[in-house]
Amino acid sequence: MTEFVAKNFNQLTTNELFQIYQLRVTVFVVEQACAYQEVDGLDLTAQHLVRFDEAQRLSAYARIMDEGSQVRIGRVVVAPFARKQGIGRKLVAAAIATAQQNYPRAQQIVIQAQAYLQEFYASFGFEPVSDVYLDTGIPHLDMVLPMQ
Repeated sequence: MTEFVAKNFNQLTTNELFQIYQLRVTVFVVEQACAYQEVDGLDLTAQHLVRFDEAQRLSAYARIMDEGSQVRIGRVVVAPFARKQGIGRKLVAAAIATAQQNYPRAQQIVIQAQAYLQEFYASFGFEPVSDVYLDTGIPHLDMVLPMQ
């Protein structure tokens, strides 16, 4: 499968959930050397945007959370084996489209972006709304995309 699919927690298979947690921990905890509680209660209510390759390996993931007047996109990650193929750009575009389609009453989409990705997210229309700050030792900033 090469398309992005949005699923709620109860729609995920145990294998899909295992791959999601494995990828997130591999990148956000091990690769980025950040010790924090990566798996949290937001997973229970978030939509999980997944993309599997032909071998059924999770190649890209993001979670989308309804926060009332806004939607948050988080845990945006491309598997190491799938990087440098434009999948990250497709993932963010799919996450924005999913947020707009599923939460039409939201006024904006928000992200907590790693600072080095500011230009990448700006290319989708996200604008910074905070100064750069450290989160788990990594420079981040808050960015907003108004809903249209």
